[in-house]
Amino acid sequence: MEKAFWLERWQKQETGFHQSEVNRYLERFWRETDCKSGEVLVPLCGKSRDMLWLQENGHSVLGVELSEIAVADFFRENNLKATREKHSAFIAHAADGFNILQGDFFDLTKEDVKNVAAVYDRAALIALPPEMRDKYAEHLMDILPVGTPILLVTLSYPEGQMNGPPFSVDAAEVERLYGARADIRSLTQQDALEANPHFLERGLETLSENAFLLNVRP
Repeated sequence: MEKAFWLERWQKQETGFHQSEVNRYLERFWRETDCKSGEVLVPLCGKSRDMLWLQENGHSVLGVELSEIAVADFFRENNLKATREKHSAFIAHAADGFNILQGDFFDLTKEDVKNVAAVYDRAALIALPPEMRDKYAEHLMDILPVGTPILLVTLSYPEGQMNGPPFSVDAAEVERLYGARADIRSLTQQDALEANPHFLERGLETLSENAFLLNVRP
């Protein structure tokens, strides 16, 4: 999935992946990370309201987002006046505990995330096709501090019933991607098709929402 695909989606405002409410699994399971303060990395963050929840609950937020439109929308819609400055391969937009790096996630370095205390991934992994998921997971594991907890939220559905994004990422896929380098605990698996009827229109017969807690091993 090329960068141009996502930039075009934001340009055309084809952003059905954006949730207008805070994710229920974030609210329910964040305590499982045992992270009560510190910086939280939100990869492929878009303009997610989940970042507001994290900030309201004592965290600073380090977002990474390719689209300048998404970044600008986040600050404008939340009445935040951001500063802009060059930061290595990124443009850093910062205000009131939020620092969103506009650029390519794969340009993140260990130095960029050295202060990260936890990661929240609701829309990054499931946005990527299989060949990019491997690269994403490997890069994340390479740069995160040892012991960093990750709250990961995914969707899973029968292969072949729908073309992503969002892509299906079940427990077996999470284990394949992260099992060698992180301890993984399944937190929940919930039927979600009735609550998401637009996926019925795309051909799905079953849909699950899943939440996992990962901890990066040495």
